[in-house]
Amino acid sequence: MMRAKICFDADWKFHRGDIELKKMLYKETIYNQAKTERKRYGPASRLNPESSPEMWESVTLPHDYIIGQEPHADETNTLGSFEYSNAWYRKSFTLTDSDRTKRLCLYFEGIATRATIYLNGCELKHNFCGYTSFEVDITDFVDFDAPNVLAVYVNTQEHEGWWYEGGGIYRHVWLIKTEKTAVDLWGVYVIPQKQADGEWSLAVENTIRNDDDADRTVEVRTAIYCGDEIVQSWAQPLTLPLREKRMIRFDGTVHAPHLWDIDDPFQYRAVTTVWADGEKQDAYETKFGFREFRLDPDKGLFLNGRHVKIKGVCSHQDFGLTGKAVPDNIFRYRIQLIREMGANGYRCSHYPHAEATMDALDEMGFITMAETRWFDSSDEGLAQMEMLIKRDRNRPSVLFWSLGNEEPKHITDSGRRICKTMIARARKLDHTRVLMSAVSHSPDAATVYDELDVLGINYNLDKYEFLHQKYPQKPIFASECCATGTTRGWYYDDAPQKGYMNAIDKDTTESFLSREHTWKFIAAREWILGGYQWIAFEHRGESVWPRLCSQSGAIDLFLQKKDAFYQNQSLWIDDRPVLHLLPHWNWAGYEGEPIRVCVYTNCPECELRLNGTVIGRQPIERYGHAEWMVPYEPGTLTAIGYSDGKPIAEDCRVTSGKATALRLQLENPVSAANGRDIALVTCFCVDENAIEVPDAAPFVRFTTNTLGQIVGTGSDVCDPIPVSATDRQMRAGRISVAVRVGENAGDLKLYAESDGLTRAVLTIPLTEAK
Repeated sequence: MMRAKICFDADWKFHRGDIELKKMLYKETIYNQAKTERKRYGPASRLNPESSPEMWESVTLPHDYIIGQEPHADETNTLGSFEYSNAWYRKSFTLTDSDRTKRLCLYFEGIATRATIYLNGCELKHNFCGYTSFEVDITDFVDFDAPNVLAVYVNTQEHEGWWYEGGGIYRHVWLIKTEKTAVDLWGVYVIPQKQADGEWSLAVENTIRNDDDADRTVEVRTAIYCGDEIVQSWAQPLTLPLREKRMIRFDGTVHAPHLWDIDDPFQYRAVTTVWADGEKQDAYETKFGFREFRLDPDKGLFLNGRHVKIKGVCSHQDFGLTGKAVPDNIFRYRIQLIREMGANGYRCSHYPHAEATMDALDEMGFITMAETRWFDSSDEGLAQMEMLIKRDRNRPSVLFWSLGNEEPKHITDSGRRICKTMIARARKLDHTRVLMSAVSHSPDAATVYDELDVLGINYNLDKYEFLHQKYPQKPIFASECCATGTTRGWYYDDAPQKGYMNAIDKDTTESFLSREHTWKFIAAREWILGGYQWIAFEHRGESVWPRLCSQSGAIDLFLQKKDAFYQNQSLWIDDRPVLHLLPHWNWAGYEGEPIRVCVYTNCPECELRLNGTVIGRQPIERYGHAEWMVPYEPGTLTAIGYSDGKPIAEDCRVTSGKATALRLQLENPVSAANGRDIALVTCFCVDENAIEVPDAAPFVRFTTNTLGQIVGTGSDVCDPIPVSATDRQMRAGRISVAVRVGENAGDLKLYAESDGLTRAVLTIPLTEAK
């Protein structure tokens, strides 16, 4: 066996809250805990004699223990209105004699928020950021003749953000076994660069570590694969002093490679192997892509020689139905959704995002801004930035390293010094991408702009022209923009006491301008690279009671598409007609009263009809919309888009009758009974003519058979019922249901029932997981 990466997500024990221990009164007790195995008692100890079994529940990772609570108005609203507490995790595992010669490490992808790692009572690691991944070498502390006890203490009292932070081991954990000579963590750096003559140079820096007790001479080989074909390879001996690391670099060329692009996200593989005495010691695979980009301060962004405008969205990492503990298939589905919306850019706000998200960005073709959590040049701050860059510097989607977000120090001399120190470290880690920071506080006075490669501006559209003149040699883009709040399905005036905002695009404040206003501004200026809209998905926290989440998302908290989703399509999609009509047309009791009707479209003209009668026809400026005030009468409201006098798109809203039946619709295909994936299902209502009822509001009860488990339901962003509840009041005609698939093949059944309505059944065939 060479390298083995073993998932450690299963079979954990969990205790919410601190565990108070008896006060130690005698020297012997204190003396025994002042040694390497310092935790002889309590939850971090090997035996844990002071904790009874009923104190611990069984959990599977990823796990967020905050999200299942009932939110309360007296808790901090920006953190989701939840109570944050500390917690303990424990896991037992065994090793075999064959592992005695291995290097053994635990790899934690993310723990919220501060964590201390113990093995067999020995304190091995503190991690001070809830968004960084880290490795713990356990080689010296494991037992081979007895079970090992891994304990993790989670402290959520130190908050790093002004959004929902969750708590727990919310990303994957892995046990990694390697030989004593092996590739280091994130130890392969692939550097493809296009040369002046059109050829592509390719450098591969391999960092190899020797954890043996003697110097070792190994042969390092790297092969570059295009599919199954090797297009370049190298081999060279390397002498490794004991307990040290060495980097070996290979240089070569690749002729006319298949380029990675947002419309053709093709990736190569670099496979590095380590050999000793004719035997393979390690194999390490790294995906990467050939692509070139150029930032012109007057003409914008060019990717592989083609002009591209960044049509981007920012995003937090939580999911409304499971909190911070998001399965990989939902991360992927989220990226598919924003791709469908027309986006080609993604900002990792405001920290390193999950590996599953980053993989999806590479594979679906996005222009990514990867951001470190802290604008901080301390040892800890630099280490956190180093983790981000080393982990993600081979990703072709990443064009920007963001060193911070909305820092008051961006306009101070201290901030300049912090920025210069971070830049110096970042350049040593990766010199192929551009460095920026997202500046919002007085960007016209920012000191950090003097040092950075590109100017990232949050909001402040009135400062762009000035900054373009002040820094004529530096490219500019909107690192964050819009932040206009809308509530799915709410077409009345804003109702702060209810927590709802009108769903039609608008300027919310002087800074938080509408999507239309903002994109017109960006599109009209060729020199602006593009922008990252706040925000792709509604996220918990950063809100005002009774609302539980932000409202700026184009997609709601439970991954339902809002009208803004279709508006973005009309702004960003040019190769096909887009037309979206709003609002719904169920307005009983409003007969004869004027209803505001809007059409988001990229068609040059739009006509509106009510029950066959033409209401009006309007020319539509590019990135604009059509709008009418229409006296309500029930029936069919139809919008038709025209180009050169010919109809090319149509959308309609039909007045429905009363709800008579429930319906269930699977949003993301799932097929394998792997015990991990979540099937996202929408529940809605139809009338006797099978017309969807957009304002339906029944109370719905959900159940599954034994092949699945309901882990979350949601509809109303102001609903304080815990998200884990299996029964839910519908708002605005939709409920989202998250169903985790089980581990047995067969037909997973989801049932929806409500008094007075015909129940719905959804069948999801599951095959045996490979």
